[in-house]
Amino acid sequence: MRYLILICTFLCTVSSFSQSKQFIISGQVFDDLDQAPLEAATVYLERIKDNSLVTYTITEKDGVFSMEDETSLDSLNLLVSYVGYKSYKKKIAITSGPINLGAINLQISNALDEVVIKSSAPVTIKKDTLEFNVNSFKTKKDATVEDLLKQLPGVEIDEEGKIKVNGKEVNKILVNGKPFFGNDPSITIKNLTKEIIDKIQVVDTKTKSEAFTGEEGDKENKTINLTIKEENNKGVFGRVAAGVGTDDRYEFAGMFNRFDNDQRVSVLVGGNNINSPGFSFGEIKKMFGSGGRNTSFSSNGSFSINGRQFGGGEGITTSKLGGVNYADAIGKKTEVAADYFYSNSNSENKSASQRETILSDSRYFSNSSSQSSNDTQSHSVNSDFEIKLDSTFFINIKPSFSRSTSTTDYTSQDETLDQDLILTNQSALRSFVENKSNNFSNQISATKKFGTKGAFLKFGVDNGFSNSESDDFINSNTEVFGTDPETIDRNQFTDGDNDSNTLKTDVSFRLPIKTKVFFVNFNYEYQYNKDKNKQSTFDFNEVSNGFDTFNTALSTDFEYTDTRSSPGVSLSYRKEKWSARFGADYVMRTLKNQDGLRPEFNVERDFNTVELNSNFNYRFSKKASFYLGYRLRNRPPSVRQLQTFEDVSNPLNTIVGNPNLEPTNQHSLYMGFNAYNWKERTGFYVYANMEKSQNAVVSRTTVDAETLKRTTTYDNVDGNYNGYFGVDFSKKFKIDSLQTVRLKIGNWSNFSKNINYNNDVQYASNVLVFNPNVGVDYVYNDVFEFKPRYRITLTNNMYDIDAFEDRNFTSHNLDLNSAFFLPKGFEWRNDITYNYNANIADGFQKDAWFWNASVAYSVLNDKGLVTLKVYDLLNQNTNARRTATNDYIQDTQSTVLRQYFMLNFSWKFNSLGSKGETKDSGMYFMD
Repeated sequence: MRYLILICTFLCTVSSFSQSKQFIISGQVFDDLDQAPLEAATVYLERIKDNSLVTYTITEKDGVFSMEDETSLDSLNLLVSYVGYKSYKKKIAITSGPINLGAINLQISNALDEVVIKSSAPVTIKKDTLEFNVNSFKTKKDATVEDLLKQLPGVEIDEEGKIKVNGKEVNKILVNGKPFFGNDPSITIKNLTKEIIDKIQVVDTKTKSEAFTGEEGDKENKTINLTIKEENNKGVFGRVAAGVGTDDRYEFAGMFNRFDNDQRVSVLVGGNNINSPGFSFGEIKKMFGSGGRNTSFSSNGSFSINGRQFGGGEGITTSKLGGVNYADAIGKKTEVAADYFYSNSNSENKSASQRETILSDSRYFSNSSSQSSNDTQSHSVNSDFEIKLDSTFFINIKPSFSRSTSTTDYTSQDETLDQDLILTNQSALRSFVENKSNNFSNQISATKKFGTKGAFLKFGVDNGFSNSESDDFINSNTEVFGTDPETIDRNQFTDGDNDSNTLKTDVSFRLPIKTKVFFVNFNYEYQYNKDKNKQSTFDFNEVSNGFDTFNTALSTDFEYTDTRSSPGVSLSYRKEKWSARFGADYVMRTLKNQDGLRPEFNVERDFNTVELNSNFNYRFSKKASFYLGYRLRNRPPSVRQLQTFEDVSNPLNTIVGNPNLEPTNQHSLYMGFNAYNWKERTGFYVYANMEKSQNAVVSRTTVDAETLKRTTTYDNVDGNYNGYFGVDFSKKFKIDSLQTVRLKIGNWSNFSKNINYNNDVQYASNVLVFNPNVGVDYVYNDVFEFKPRYRITLTNNMYDIDAFEDRNFTSHNLDLNSAFFLPKGFEWRNDITYNYNANIADGFQKDAWFWNASVAYSVLNDKGLVTLKVYDLLNQNTNARRTATNDYIQDTQSTVLRQYFMLNFSWKFNSLGSKGETKDSGMYFMD
């Protein structure tokens, strides 16, 4: 760390000797015809020699702008751009101090005028689109789209790969308006290079039907569309990589892309045993099991990213994958996109945990350890057909299919001790499961527009079928001690067969009251879900030496249907500055369960209620906006929670349903404000959400004082609520023409109040969590980057009964990321993380330094890259975690990937641009 500080100081000192002139350029932009000020016009400076961008800004509401920077040049080109107007260009002399250009008048463009523009403004703000000109933002020569996005104002990418634009999350990335490998952002931004991209467009996320009808989209999420340069839309490009390391670690990956205007074919293969998704090309950021965005883990050790199964995440995983993506236009009316993926993974994991469970009048302790091995293979096919019969009629069809097989070998040992640490019960389990599943779904939507006032009719059908078959061999031994000891031995085989069918149809009609401004919407939705669950359990027969004794108590055979019908109406109003919507639906729902083994437990319940949905959006300017929304949802209890049948599959916890449960009414209020000051390079974002539940369904567990065996049922309670709020602030400082600093300050917090039962005693728990954080990005252009981050987590648990002690937890996280880019073609990166949690129980690691490093060198005219990387340089990797809930505190630790060194080589190929070389980025006017 001392060397990093010395280098930073040296670079700052060197830069102070540059002969630069500080300048401030100001002015005001007007419409030449009526002298109205133009808000959000782009004003920017370019070097005369090579047209490279120096700085830029966006005009204020009154058309005023001001740019402050420094340069050693005597003159620069000033350009002003605004949608629908002729661009303005002027050569200005640069002197130290203020330069006031006064009024700048833009003329409305005329399609007949001969104006040739060979570049565009760095940033263009249209009605509902934020557009960046890629050529205006300088990056390293071999930059990916991910590298480019990090340079764009208002765009942030966190350590997990999550992208935000002006504080709003990006949930979809398109290439020329089409999916690229199923919209998976991690594949797109890491494998497409800046050199082929022309523009980056940011819009509110919309369904294809919403885009066709011109409806407003999802204000809380954004879509990024990458437009490819025309000359780069035909050719072949890709990349291959392989690496070998110590401890038998390896990885390989390859990607091939063929673009031919509308037709795109891409092939992806990969494999590794370093917990990577399988498509990293030796980069240090994605090789350490961070998994990318939207990652979810399952108990058998497998994980999925954005809905696609890749293999293990807990423990150590060996994975392989292969996929192909195809997109094309069929004639003038139909576009098709399709992809196929195959993945295989094998995960090994060991875990241990300690739990303290707090009762109203006592407490007890549980210790457990487990070991699992999982092997999964999966195939998936997805397709998307867009049919535009004419300008008023649009059809979208999206069928998909997946198939997977898996085997899981699992063992565990558990013990429970009372508050005096006396062993009360213990169990051991061994399970081997084979599972096969098939899933098919299809979405069809048709949209018809009427006239020019905004009327339309939409119809949709979604249907799906799935089947899962499993063979589960289980051998367990449970011992209960005390005055009435008990031993439960099970040696069983369970044959599982589950089927699920879903059908959803919806129709909506929008009637304009005022053309393109005020609408009334009528909608109707019908949904039918049918699930069949059959679990046939057989005990081992010592006489026949086989599993042929049917166990009724541990078997199930039921058919569950959920029928929902909901007519509704809504009003929507949309102006240039603001929009609002209010809608109400009347929901009629029937839940029905027929039990083939126990007819006396059949359940049928009807639920009728009203659901509400409203939102309000206001745009203060093209740089700041506010949104507010309210939702009322009705959630009925599940059939399992309603059934009075006793589930004794766990000998230590018997579960019994409650047929008198009422549905839960869930009120949700959410809001957000975001703003980006283009002049100051400052972003400020605030967001919050709160949910309150009436008749919330909660578990009600009673624990036997002597045996610690549990009986669980369900009950309704009032008063539960939860929510979160956050604030993010970032500001970019330009020290000089080479050095920049970005400061990031934020806080994310969540809170909750939960009414629960503990041994039949009702109590309330209040949890409040604060996560303040601060970070600094220091960049010395093309030479050095240093990005420290610090985050502290403060957790406070408060209870309203004396049996529970209020508890506070504090944990610390420090990230120190650095990168050097000297000499040419050389790259040295260090990612250092320090975690400290003093509250972790004895026997678990409380703190650790985690240091990953890589050294890379470009060869073969920058087409090849040799990388030496080391994972966990200090050999301190740990995943000790503390979890605190309403009535227990648990510490866990499981298998982690340990230190290894790896040598990696990657090579890229590119024949794009067959239509000719990319033109320069000047701007010319013709008389």
